[in-house]
Amino acid sequence: MSSIIELNHVSWRRDGKTVLDDVNWSVQEGENWAVFGLNGSGKTTILNMLCGYLWPTEGEIRILGHKLGEVDVRELRRSIGWVSSSLEEKVYGSEKAQDLVVSGKYASFGLYEKTSEDDYEKARQLMEQLRCGHLLNRTYQTCSQGEKQKLLIARALMASPKLLILDEACNGLDFISKEGLLESIEALAQGPEAPHMLFVTHHTEEILPVFNHTLLLRRGKVFGAGATADMMNSSVLTDFFEMSVQVTWSAERAWLAKG
Repeated sequence: MSSIIELNHVSWRRDGKTVLDDVNWSVQEGENWAVFGLNGSGKTTILNMLCGYLWPTEGEIRILGHKLGEVDVRELRRSIGWVSSSLEEKVYGSEKAQDLVVSGKYASFGLYEKTSEDDYEKARQLMEQLRCGHLLNRTYQTCSQGEKQKLLIARALMASPKLLILDEACNGLDFISKEGLLESIEALAQGPEAPHMLFVTHHTEEILPVFNHTLLLRRGKVFGAGATADMMNSSVLTDFFEMSVQVTWSAERAWLAKG
């Protein structure tokens, strides 16, 4: 079994502060992981390193079989899709849904390349797959928050990435929109050509059954890593949060309450 991600003794320091401290973590072929931690735990720093935007102060990172520092990160990024709510700031509000999705093939916001009917056919198929096909010809600014997230995921999939990172994908969504997005993510992950997926969150109930492994990050250190069922229980999370919590499993998802 080959590794998709390997972090070996990775640390990162900035302005005298240790943000990541001796992180060891590996993702193997066939695994989808949730990355769970509170704000400031180091989640975003790790994501920036996986995409080659930050370099570790110490340690070694391998991703998709390539060691960072020995590979052209611009080429590597073509194999990685990263969806974050921060991307919304870069989208033109007047852009049509299918044009936004197609732009993912060219890693641009706005279309500046010559496109083909095949591009738009793939975009339509991805939109249907993510249950947002009804948004054809709608402008981005007229879409709901949940619809916007689905379009950004479809956009990330246009380049057929080997790894898809969903960074706080449900941020700002109401209950109905969140559940609709999670259903689409679950269907995507179960597809025959699905990329490996990382789902970054600080809400336990967002971790779907398809994310069969979970990395717990706390204060820049790995608190735990392993099967999601082993990480998402009252004992582990009480220690993790340093306060009494109760985990209840329902619909194969962990729901958290104060103990």
